[in-house]
Amino acid sequence: MSEETVPQQGGTGQPKGLLQQMEELMAALNADLSALDADLQAAGDTDRRSSEEEQVG
Repeated sequence: MSEETVPQQGGTGQPKGLLQQMEELMAALNADLSALDADLQAAGDTDRRSSEEEQVG
């Protein structure tokens, strides 16, 4: 049997509904995207500072 046909079980031992699974996946995706955004912004700030220092110096 594949994972798609086996119902996922929550902490209570009851299968999760599709809506609950989707909400959890969306929350996890949102957290991942927020972390990626923070990483990219930090990298952009570092690049911006480097290019400003080159222009001044």
